[in-house]
Amino acid sequence: MGDDVVARTFRTLVEGADRKFARVRDVPAYGRRGLNHYFQKVFKAYTRLWKYQQENRTKLVDSGLQRWEIGEIASRIGQLYFGQYMRTSEVRFLLEAYIFYEAILNRDYFEGSKGSVRDRGVRFKELRFYVRFLLVSLILNRSEMVKLLVDRFTALVDDSIATFRETNFKEWKLVVQEIVRFVKADTALVNFRPLRYCVTFDSYPASLPYVARFHAKKVLKFRDALLTSYHRNEVKFAEFTLDTFRMLQCLEWEPSGSFYQKHPVESRENGASVDHSATSGLIDINFVADMTDLTLPPNPRKAILYRPSVTQLIAVIAMICEELPPDSVMLVYLSASGKAGHTNISQMERSGVSRKSSTVRVVSHTSHGQNSSIPENYVDSKVNSGHFVEDSLWLGPRRDGGSNNLYPGDIIPFTRRPIFLIIDSDNSHAFKVLHGAERGEAAALLLSPLRPTFKSGNVTQNGSQFTLFLTAPLQAFCQLVGLKYSNDDADAYSDADDMLSISFSEWEVILCTSTMLDLVWAQVLSDPFLRRLILRFIFCRAVLSRICSQDNSDQYLPVCLPQLPDSLSPNSEVVQSVVVRLASHLDVADSFHLNYT
Repeated sequence: MGDDVVARTFRTLVEGADRKFARVRDVPAYGRRGLNHYFQKVFKAYTRLWKYQQENRTKLVDSGLQRWEIGEIASRIGQLYFGQYMRTSEVRFLLEAYIFYEAILNRDYFEGSKGSVRDRGVRFKELRFYVRFLLVSLILNRSEMVKLLVDRFTALVDDSIATFRETNFKEWKLVVQEIVRFVKADTALVNFRPLRYCVTFDSYPASLPYVARFHAKKVLKFRDALLTSYHRNEVKFAEFTLDTFRMLQCLEWEPSGSFYQKHPVESRENGASVDHSATSGLIDINFVADMTDLTLPPNPRKAILYRPSVTQLIAVIAMICEELPPDSVMLVYLSASGKAGHTNISQMERSGVSRKSSTVRVVSHTSHGQNSSIPENYVDSKVNSGHFVEDSLWLGPRRDGGSNNLYPGDIIPFTRRPIFLIIDSDNSHAFKVLHGAERGEAAALLLSPLRPTFKSGNVTQNGSQFTLFLTAPLQAFCQLVGLKYSNDDADAYSDADDMLSISFSEWEVILCTSTMLDLVWAQVLSDPFLRRLILRFIFCRAVLSRICSQDNSDQYLPVCLPQLPDSLSPNSEVVQSVVVRLASHLDVADSFHLNYT
């Protein structure tokens, strides 16, 4: 085949793949139906293109193929894999994206040749590549790669400003500031263990038989989650805020040790090493098959919304509800500032709750499976009290009445399906009114304190305290009392982590054997992710109850509805003892109001 024919065929394949890519590039990363065949077509087009340039690399180079063109194809494939990860939460797609991005970096595809280094269009492609690779590396916790990429990206932006003086790179300077701020906040806390669910750390041999034997009258599977955060000036990178970034990892499996370390990528042709200084497209598109842990269950799917409007948020929750498989539960995590006020008729109508409909009788499920009717005026009294509708979360750039406010009443229609709701807000307790007002399924509610108890820092700089307790409890404990980690303290922190694990194991046994456990919690207890969140909530509540004064303590304590068994209350010996042991072990007992027994 002549060089001209090869070049024309290559350009035709590029144009066809680009057209298919444009169709799926901006498709929302949520929803189960109707899109898989489009993505299969795009993957097929790029797989064919990639193999063609591998097989005809020499002829393509002779006909003028530039290195950055290979880099752009690899970058597109990386984008596709990352998009599939966001839609499916399958880590294998994330690993595939990492492989392609790492190869682009190692082979300097965007360095260019024959003057293309001064091509502004190529430079923008290179900048976008760094941002995408940074995001993938952050989610995979490749800290050394993140440091390298931040340094190179910062230097590249500075060089772009100097090289292309006629172009405004202000937005890219803002991206540099974002990633530096994000990495600083993310690395401020040393991770003693992965944020992801790790069988080694989060499965306890002593309680495992009890968990295995536990079986509620109804068992729900955790399949879908929606995560969103909306605070002014909060730490974020791309469309991930620090809080949603932590929750994302908290709801995924950590690959086992033998699979976690990525094998080095070595490109070879006929047994000989390939010179990466030349144009090379030898990246194994199926390499990730050797890196996935097939022993782990699938991750729950997660829809991550960055600064959504209220209507968009409600629409996505509705879509997840509609597509939720039978006997499944969805988790909704909302982190936002709150707003409190008074009720009026127009606001009641806006929330979708009328006085007439609020008198519907509601069924409450107990751990014994008995139904008890709540008085008809129970919900109505909440509406009339001014808390049911007007108290809200603020999702918008400005406070302009109800259009940017998410009211508790907005959530009620979705309680026709099982929902595990986490509200992290200074107005979270307004959502207590959902308990008993459900329209079919009793909701599980974890509500943050109204005020954090950090000695320093706030949600815009370090992320939410409540979210940190749910995702990294020991780090949250240390940050709460102002402890700074150093390598000399490694053994002490390891022992503290062991103490916490022992307590979590004991609490698991209590939950699995309690006759007072509400069905709402019992039906999700078999799921490891939700069970871990419940255990960490118990720890968070216990720690905060021991550190805050009794005056106004309600503002500083989280709330769960329905109530968990009294045997796991903050004042119970089995719960309070871990706070005593941790505080004494880390020499911070003076920070707490402890009852030594």
